[in-house]
Amino acid sequence: MPFPSRFKHCPHCGAAVDYRVPPDDNRERAVCTACDSIHYQNPLNVVGTLPVWEADGRVLLCRRAIEPRLGLWTLPAGFMELGETTAEGALRETHEEAGAQIELLGLYSLLNVVKVGQVHFFYRARLLSPRFEPGPESLEAQLFAEHEIPWDEIAFQTTRETLTRYFDDRRHGRAFALFSADLH
Repeated sequence: MPFPSRFKHCPHCGAAVDYRVPPDDNRERAVCTACDSIHYQNPLNVVGTLPVWEADGRVLLCRRAIEPRLGLWTLPAGFMELGETTAEGALRETHEEAGAQIELLGLYSLLNVVKVGQVHFFYRARLLSPRFEPGPESLEAQLFAEHEIPWDEIAFQTTRETLTRYFDDRRHGRAFALFSADLH
């Protein structure tokens, strides 16, 4: 998925925009040729959870019912909405995609996905029930032990990185400290 499409017209007045570096700036921006409004495009935030059933350490994954990556497995996550915190968005996405009731345990991974202009935030979460009700964006939601995870069917590199780090931390008895990575 490439960066979001570039502006062609000013969202304020509808005139054409020209891409140039405005005075007192250091990057090319969309500048309106009529009203001189400057339009910024910034990374999108993706928020989600790494839900764990603590009785046996299995993690919850969702099989995607939508593109991109239809039919593949992912952690419950999606785009953060205006007016919510990253934690609120992660809770909402987990409920929408898996119907899961959770308790957040803390931010676990922060992944910069530079090539698509996104930042992904995953919170560790405790599942409060092993029952799920997948929403319209998920074909199913299921708990997996590490050896059961369909690694060849993981939808996104951010999911793979978060799961790999989680199981490695768990296997070695390490604290679940925040980690970050840049994915190009």
